[in-house]
Amino acid sequence: MTCLILKPGRDKSLKRRHPWVFSGAVARIEGAPQSGDTVDVRSAEGAMLAVAAYSPKSQICARVWDWPPYAGRAIDDTFFKDRIATAAQARASLLASGLTNAARLVHGESDGLPGVIADLYGDTVVVQLLAAGGERWRDVIADALMALPAPFNIARVWERSDADVRELEGLPPRSGLLRGDALTGPLIVHEYGLQFQVAIEAGHKTGYYLDQRDNHMFLKEIAKDKAVLDCFCYSGGFALHALAGGAQSVTAIDSSDPALATARANATRNHLPKTEWIEGDVFQTLRLFRDQNRRFDIVVLDPPKLAPTAAHAEKAARAYKDANLLGFKLLNPGGVLMTYSCSGGVSADLFQKIVAGAALDAGVNARVEAWHHAAGDHPVLLSFPEGEYLKGLVCRLST
Repeated sequence: MTCLILKPGRDKSLKRRHPWVFSGAVARIEGAPQSGDTVDVRSAEGAMLAVAAYSPKSQICARVWDWPPYAGRAIDDTFFKDRIATAAQARASLLASGLTNAARLVHGESDGLPGVIADLYGDTVVVQLLAAGGERWRDVIADALMALPAPFNIARVWERSDADVRELEGLPPRSGLLRGDALTGPLIVHEYGLQFQVAIEAGHKTGYYLDQRDNHMFLKEIAKDKAVLDCFCYSGGFALHALAGGAQSVTAIDSSDPALATARANATRNHLPKTEWIEGDVFQTLRLFRDQNRRFDIVVLDPPKLAPTAAHAEKAARAYKDANLLGFKLLNPGGVLMTYSCSGGVSADLFQKIVAGAALDAGVNARVEAWHHAAGDHPVLLSFPEGEYLKGLVCRLST
C-alpha cells in the first residue's frame, strides 16, 4: 500500500472526519501512486488516519474512502457495491411514497463515495464521476448501479462526467451510455403530480434539478392568484409548479432556447395554462422590466453555479447582488423573493449578507420568512459542511 504522510499538526481535520486531504498538508509520499489509486493516509507520527483515493493533479490530493477502525477493509468491488446499495436503500421510502420516481441515489461525500453522484430518473441512472477515485472505479460503480434490486429496476446507466471540476482533477470529460439499453424516446419523470422531460444528454447537471424538489412544492403552495416571475427557469421546475398551484400568471426567463423548448413541452404535457416564456439574458431582461415598471407578487431567482470555489466568490457576489437588487425592485408591496445560490464557494452567511445588501440598495424593507435547502435525498455530512451547497432565502417585502 502506498502512503501519504502528513506534516506535523496537519491531521486535525481528518481526526474530525473531514474527508479531504489538501496537497499542502502532505509532507511526503511513500510509493508511487497513480491517479485514483487507493492510499493510506498517516499522521507525521505514523498513526493510521484513513484510506483515500489519490489525485496528483488536484489541490485536494486525496479523498477519503474509509476510516479506522474499518480502514483495514479492502477498497474493492464489494466495497462499492455495499456503499451504493446502502445509499440507494436510504432513498427507497421517498420512491415508495409515489410523490416522485426521481431521486439522488448517491450524494458524494455524504454517502461515503467522494466525487460520485448518481441520480435516478425512472429506470435510468445518470452518474457523474467528478474526482480521480470515482474515475478509477468507473466500471465497478456502473455495475453496482445496474445491480440494484427492486424497487429500483435500473434499465441503463448514463454518464455525465462533463463538469468543469474534472479539469481540476486532470480528467477529460466523459458522456454517454455506460450500461444497459439505449433510450428510444424522451425520458419522462414525475414530481408531485407533474411530468417533466429530463435532458440527460446535454442538460444542466444530470438533467434536472432534483435538489429543488421541496422548494418547487413551497412555491406551488403560495402561488394561487399570484403573478410569478421565474428567472433562470431552465426546464420549468418552478414555473410549472406555480401554474399548478393556481398562479394568475407566470413569466419565465432563460438564456437557453433548448431549455425553454423543454419547458414549453413540459407545460403542454401537463395541460397547464399559457405561460410567457422569454429567451434572453436574465439581467438585461430584469432591467427592462424595471424600466417598464412591471411588477410581480413572487420573484424566483435560481441561477446556475456562479462560484464553484471560494476563489470565485467575490465576482459571484456582485452578480448575486445585482440579480437580487433587481428582483426586489420588481416586487409588489408584500411580495415574496425566493432566491437561491447553488455555489459551493458562497457560504450561507455570505449569501444572506449579499441579499441583505441588495435589499438595502433597492430601498426596500424585507424579512426572511424561511431558509431553503436541498431536498432530503441530498444529505449533508456533519463533518463536511461543504456538502450544503444549495442555499435559499424566502424574503417578504413590507406592505
